Amino acid sequence: QAQLVESGGGSVQTGGSLRLSCAAAGIDFPIYCLGWFRQAPGKEREGVARIDTDASTHYADSVKGRFTISRDNKKNTITLQMNNSKPEDTGIYYCTALYSVFACGRWSSFEDQGSWGQGTQVTVSS
Repeated sequence: QAQLVESGGGSVQTGGSLRLSCAAAGIDFPIYCLGWFRQAPGKEREGVARIDTDASTHYADSVKGRFTISRDNKKNTITLQMNNSKPEDTGIYYCTALYSVFACGRWSSFEDQGSWGQGTQVTVSS
């Protein structure tokens, strides 16, 4: 059974940086697509960034050029580097892993078939 544990959340001022990490266990890590989602207060959870088994990356338009997702297949970790943060980046950030047999190209596939961490809070103040 997949176990995902996020760390690195916290508070930062507008324009600041945060680095989120997620440690995965219980899965064959290299054959899983990985992602970060977030949920702002009063809003639905949304996809932020994902990285496929070939290390190709995809980002929500709202974070392109500011966030970077990466994976380390030796350490079984997923990282989200958040730069130039904005107040609208505030929310709970979740890491997720999806077995690559599913359609990794759709955010909804993670919601339907993915495994999830417990989330970590990110607060960006103006």
